[in-house]
Amino acid sequence: MKKHSKRFREARKLIDPKKSYSAREALELAQKTANVKFDAGIEMHMRLGIDPKKADQIVRGSVSLPHGTGKKKRIAVFADAAGQEKAKKAGAEVVGGEELIKEIKTTGKCNFDIALATPAMMKHLGQIAKILGPKGLMPNPRNETVTSDIEKSIVALQGGKVAFRNDETGNIHQLIGKASFDIKKLQENFESFLEAIRRARPHGVKGAYLKTVSVCSTMGPSVRVAV
Repeated sequence: MKKHSKRFREARKLIDPKKSYSAREALELAQKTANVKFDAGIEMHMRLGIDPKKADQIVRGSVSLPHGTGKKKRIAVFADAAGQEKAKKAGAEVVGGEELIKEIKTTGKCNFDIALATPAMMKHLGQIAKILGPKGLMPNPRNETVTSDIEKSIVALQGGKVAFRNDETGNIHQLIGKASFDIKKLQENFESFLEAIRRARPHGVKGAYLKTVSVCSTMGPSVRVAV
């Protein structure tokens, strides 16, 4: 069994594991327990009542967090030569076409946080779908990562737009800010993301959809939120 550090154990004492806190209380605790030597991220974790093996119960989409995440995204763009030039000028750090697809297929490595693709490139991305898909990086029209307007999409992503998709266990994890953020900004980001997940509820889901919601700081203890 993994042993937690003394720092973690002391932080956990501030939280009642049997209690579900209001969003503001939970976020304040996440900030208070972010006792590391860097500006820790504040993360939101959700356990959903979906069957991730069923295609009609996949939860995916995108939302613009009003105050961004505090983290610059490393964006990859799959496009033709003209689209690659636009992507570079807009700030994308990884750009390419079929040669980039071949590189990822060979190495299995994805050195980026999110991927955009033009519609024309999607027919080629099938070659690496099994690499991108499990990592939540496969471009998809539903979360607006398949786009003809590369520049606009990059600007939106750097400005606070996030794409989400449940993982293979039916959970969703999202960075919603930094411990240094004002509590009001964290709460507004939290509420925006929560509402986006509610709107993304698949029609095929029966019973409880949002099973648990919690927040925590990077390397910090989890705080359950009453929703």
